[in-house]
Amino acid sequence: MLMAHPAVLEELLRRYEELRSRYGGGDEGLARSLEDVTYTLCVSTGTRDIAAALVVAREQLRRSVPRGKAPASASVPA
Repeated sequence: MLMAHPAVLEELLRRYEELRSRYGGGDEGLARSLEDVTYTLCVSTGTRDIAAALVVAREQLRRSVPRGKAPASASVPA
């Protein structure tokens, strides 16, 4: 399986978390952006749902970072 570059995963996680925190259900543009980033995270991690995609992305990032350093997005819960 191809793996996304860690910088790509970090950006996707950052965008997902930002959109998720702002989403209230009424903004169609925001909903579409959230759908897009959710889909991209799933494709990038080879998963079919966002919960699995978040786990896989964070695990890939954890494995890609030298010991003693953690990406900022790794500590944010799903």
